[in-house]
Parts: sequence; C-alpha cells; structure tokens
Amino acid sequence: MTPIPPTSTYRLQLQPEFPFAAAERAVPYLAGLGVSHLHLSPVLEAVPGSAHGYDVTDHRSVRGELGGEEGLRALAATARAHGLGLVVDLVPNHMAASPRHNHALRAVLREGPDSPYARWFDIDWRAGDGRVLLPVLPARLPEVRDRFRVSGGSLHLDGQEFPLRAGTEGLPLDELLDAQWYRLGWWRLARTELDYRRFFTISDLIGVRVEDPEVFAASHAKIVELVADGVVEGLRIDHPDGLADPQGYLEDLAAATGGRCWTVVEKILTGRETLPAGWPVAGTTGYDALRQLDGVFTDPVGADELADLYRESVGKAADRGGHWEATARRAAYEVVGHDLAAETAALTRIAGRICAADPALRDHAPWALRTAIRELLVRVPVYRPYRTGGEEVLTPEAARGAKAAFAVPEEAAAVDLVRDLALGARGDGPEHRAFRARFAQTSSALRAKSVEDTAFYRYAPLLSANEVGGDAGRPAVPVDEFHAYCLRIARDWPDTGTVLSTHDTKRSADVRAAIAVLSQCPEVWADLLAEVAGVPAPDAHVAWTAWQTAFGFGTPDPDRLVPAILKSVREAGLRTSWTEPDAAYERAVAEFAAAGPGRIPLRAASEAAFALEPHIRAHALGAALAQLTMPGVPELYQNTEREYRALVDPDNRAPFAVGPEDERTALVRAALRLRRAHPEAFGAAGTYVPLPAEGPAAAHCLAFARSGRVVTAVTRLSLRLAQAGGWQDTELVLPEGRWADALDGVREFTGGPATEVKLAELFAERPVALLARVE
Repeated sequence: MTPIPPTSTYRLQLQPEFPFAAAERAVPYLAGLGVSHLHLSPVLEAVPGSAHGYDVTDHRSVRGELGGEEGLRALAATARAHGLGLVVDLVPNHMAASPRHNHALRAVLREGPDSPYARWFDIDWRAGDGRVLLPVLPARLPEVRDRFRVSGGSLHLDGQEFPLRAGTEGLPLDELLDAQWYRLGWWRLARTELDYRRFFTISDLIGVRVEDPEVFAASHAKIVELVADGVVEGLRIDHPDGLADPQGYLEDLAAATGGRCWTVVEKILTGRETLPAGWPVAGTTGYDALRQLDGVFTDPVGADELADLYRESVGKAADRGGHWEATARRAAYEVVGHDLAAETAALTRIAGRICAADPALRDHAPWALRTAIRELLVRVPVYRPYRTGGEEVLTPEAARGAKAAFAVPEEAAAVDLVRDLALGARGDGPEHRAFRARFAQTSSALRAKSVEDTAFYRYAPLLSANEVGGDAGRPAVPVDEFHAYCLRIARDWPDTGTVLSTHDTKRSADVRAAIAVLSQCPEVWADLLAEVAGVPAPDAHVAWTAWQTAFGFGTPDPDRLVPAILKSVREAGLRTSWTEPDAAYERAVAEFAAAGPGRIPLRAASEAAFALEPHIRAHALGAALAQLTMPGVPELYQNTEREYRALVDPDNRAPFAVGPEDERTALVRAALRLRRAHPEAFGAAGTYVPLPAEGPAAAHCLAFARSGRVVTAVTRLSLRLAQAGGWQDTELVLPEGRWADALDGVREFTGGPATEVKLAELFAERPVALLARVE
C-alpha cells in the first residue's frame, strides 16, 4: 500500500501547557492556513512534566498529561473533520533512564539479566562488577548515605526511587546496596564508567534494542494500532542513526504499518552524502533542504571576508585561530576522548573479547585497540557508516591517517583490525555484529556532539551557517548547486521533508536571515562591533557571538538572550562547560550579555544597520517562499507563518499561540493553498524546472517552475543587487501561458519566449513572486 503524502505539515510542540485539547482548538486556524497535516511532537508516555516528550517511559500508552489516548483520538477526529491528518514523532532509539517511571528498566534493575526486559537495553553485564551503574547520586556515596530510606519495597533518595531485589529489603544499608543488580554512583562516573548505551552523552536516556523482534513488537504495538485505526497517517523517526541497524528497523516498521504511513527520518546528511536508496521512507525531515535554503541566500565573498575579520578581531580567543577544519578536528578529539570515554571503552571491551577468542588476534593490546578506535572515529566524515557503502566512509586514506597516530608501526596493525570489524569484514558472530553496530552508533554521537554541540559554538564568523546539517566552513551555496539539489530531490525523493525552523534549530529562520545579510556587508558588521567595543566583554569570542546573536534576534531582551549566550559558552567548552562550570566566568558572561546585547538595539544603532531591514525582509520572504514551493513536503514550525524570532531550546519550544498576521502569513496561505489545490504539480508526478534570468542582475534571481502550473521567483542578495544598480534590464522568461500573481490576485503576466518579464516589474510590490497558471 502506498501512503498518500502530506502536501504540507505544521509542527506543534505538545507539552502539559499545550495538550491535545489545546491542539484541537487550534485546528480550524491551522486548516485555514492550508496545511494538510499536523505534526505532533512525541505522544507516548514520558517523564512527568517533560516539556518535549523524548524521554519516553512507556510505549504502551498515550501520554496522560497530554490528555491520554482519548484526547489524541478526539484531536484526530477534529483534524479529520477539517481535512487534516496527523503525523507523529516516534522515538525508537531511547527511553528515560528513570527507574521510577520506566517500567521496563525497573524490572531489569529488580530482576537482573534474567529479567524478560533485559533484552530491551544495551547493557554490558560483563563490565565492572556485573551490575548496572546508575550515575544518579549528587555526590559520592558516603556523602549521601544518611539520606537513603527503604519503603514499600523500594529504595528512596531525594525524590528518586529504585526497586529492590527480592529478599533484600531488610538488609543493613551497605549490604542492601551491594545486593542489588545495580550500583548507585556519583553522576560524574557516567563519563568513563557507564555500562549501558545512552543517547549521545545524556545518561538520563537509555538506548533501546529495537533490533530485537520482541522489543520492536512490544515498543511499537500502540503506534501500529493508532496507524491501523487511521489516527496516525505519518511518522517522523527521531535519530535513526542511534539504532543498531537503521535500514532493518525501517523495514520492520514498514512491514508493521502495512505501508500506510508517510515516513521521514531525522537523518543528517553531510556534504554530498545522500540518503541510502534502500531505506523504505519518503525521505528526511529536511535539514538537507535547510542547508540549501540558507546557503543560496548567503554571499560567498562576504562570508570569506567575515571569516578574515573574525580571525583578526577575535584573535587568540578564537579556537585554533578561527579556522573551521582545525576547530572541528580538535572538538572531535576532545569529545571522543572525554565526553564519549565510556563509549570508546565499551568498543574496546568488545574488540578485546573478539581478540581473546581468536588466537591470531590475542596480541592486540587494549591501548592499541582503543587508539585505533579513537583515530578511526574522528576520521568518519559523515554521521555514521551503514550496512552498505561503509567502505566509502571508512576509506583506506582514513586508515592511513589513523595509523600515523602510532609511534610504533607494528602496533598500528590494530587500525586494520578495527576497520575490518567496523565494516563487518572480520566475522559475523554476535560480538562482531555488536562491534559494528556500536561503532556506527558511537560515530553518530561523536559527529553530533563534536560538530553541532561544540564546534558550531567555537567557530562564529557567520552564525547563520551553524545549523544542523550546515557547513560552517562553506556557508554559501551557488544557485546552480541549489537547482541541482532540487532536481535530484524531485527525481529521487519527491515526498521528502523540507524545513526552515525546527524545535532543534539554534536560531529560527528569521534570526538566521538577519545574520546572513551581514555576509553582504561585512564592513557594516565591523563598524557595529567598533561602536559597541566600549561594553566590556569577558573575551573577544563571546563578544562576537553575543553581538551577532543579538543582531539576528533584533530586539533587546535579556530574559531570552542571556540564557542563549550562556548556553553557547557552555556548549563551546572553552572556558566553562555543563559539567565543569566556571562560575566567575559565567557570571561575567551573563553581566556582559545583560548590559550589552540584552540592552542595546543593535539593528537601530546606526543608519547603516537600520538600512539593512529591507534586505533582511527580502531574505526571509525569499527563503520562506522557496521552501514552500521547492520539491518535497514543506513543514511549518509552530508560529513561523509569521515573523518568528527564536533562539536555541528551550527558547524555541514555547507553546503555540495564534498571533497577529503579517505579510508572511499571506504568503504562506497562498503557497499552501496552491499545494493543496494541485498536489500533482508538487508531488512525485510533478516536475521542477529552473528558470534562469537574463541580464546584468541575473545572479540575484532564483526562479523555478513546478509542473508548468506554478512559478516561484525570489530575490537573493538584495543588498548587493542595490549596490550594483538594481534590476536594470534583467528579465525572466516565464513558461507559456497566462500567469496570475497569487499574492495580490490582481496582476497578470504572459509567458513565452517572445514575452520576457522585466524583473523590476515582477518585484515592484515585494521581493518575491508566486505565480499561478491561469486556466
């Protein structure tokens, strides 16, 4: 059965403050926008009070705090009555590591490796003393010993609850603690001693083994039921790279749902990487499209000038001298050796067991295996290798580079062994399969933590480029490359997702648009920095980052800016971090952010800065229209149908609210209604045709036609355009026929080779044009 894909989706962040009933009340408004489906954040039971729902505690039930299954079904019925379907965010990779709320984990901790739930989790029972380490104590055990109490068959500490092994309730405390299938430890032990797989470096989220058929069936029964009942029509798969076998999982999911669901995966593609062709999905959640959209509106020359200015201005405060590749490589080494020390230790243990079982491999020293694992992991250029195509990721060149880290050439043979194990070329036993899966899972965690969560905060010439899936070292995308991407997507993945803002973007599209305009005027940015130089900052890097963030945000607001800037310095890990905070430095950062970026209206600080507003508008509207009409299924993040300025989470996860409409809203309505009226023009049966402009300003027009029915034309790099004298005689040839302006409903244009349209006329009212063919 082939599912009917959405024509567009609208993402709602569900939380106790915005449950199913609130979403139901929003349905008439959202249907009026023209979307075809609501996209809901996770709906299964989660930790009480969770504002996001990714900390699943029970796959068997819909989250009670949101209104339970009755509330979800009522929302689906109301949505259906208004012509809308539901897409749900599904979290297969992990659950909350909370014994109090996670029934499966609670059973494992009570009953040990013989528990029927033991197969649910990646726990290495052979590590340490054979017990699961729970790094949950706020201090070392002797310091909290007097706060334990036993009650109701459980052990309690400061609101935490742990199950007790049968027959141990009456033991003295020390004996009781030693008698359990788990060991309670100081939270700092997680970094090096953890013996279960987690989500990235978050020990509060424990990995789930959905590759086990019984675990898959039990953890997906409710979702499959909701799909079968027609409540859910689409699925967004969270973090598939964390799974042991993403393709196998997706094949199982397609079989279980009977192919009824439009399914997209939160797969981050890097560089020229493409989605594996064998995955039974419609495509990605759209970060690859976001990279293209941000890049095509960024000026490459100015971006390079900003990078030079950054190195000159920030100087020693810039990590690795302000050079992207060096910054990213250093971050990778730090993360693999520090934050992911427990993960590399787990890989070393598995490799060690493989070597111990094979006489030909027994002389590989643990330290050599560990070094080889580390050196190969940092050289994986994408998020992870897959079942097929791994040789293109773990290349012989990568192996040679890894071997260079060994002082003794003979020991470097460990690199060949580790590479073979990671590629599945050294046997197919349980340990071999475990190593290959765990290497790939660790690779994705390393890439996410070292690039997204570290290097993107250390390298700041143009912050608009530092988004998931982005390339901070190459922020600009040529128009030809954008068209090539769209043509490929139209051919291979026509129903993939596209996004501009999400719950995970560090800055919303409007904030990024303002920052990206600086690539067209690096001299204005230099002048602005000079004007605010009198506000003392803890260091030049945080000053640059904070002021550019404030410029993008546009409105002085210390309550929102200060937390975002504090998060940036913690994630960067240069002077402070989440686990090793420098209180004095963070206080200085907060005081600077509140006194400067949080108080001074930077975009109104000078005439030159204020003059950028029309160009920020042109970028924002152009990117929005291009996303809504390019190949793929566009998603609107909540509130982005109008100007929406938001910073990194939790700032961007505030509950949905209907706000005042603006010109963006009219543009969104026009584009989405065209998509709903003519799904064949935009879907798998449709076509994408680039429309090159002709004339002196041709490079400033991005235009394309969809199936001869809709034409999109937008202005790019409008400041550079104005500096060059405007559109002058630049023209665009429209496809044959009569074309009506879908944004004002008044103007008409004629297409054909002998009837060129002057771009000065086409863009006379606004910097974008959406034309619909007149029947």
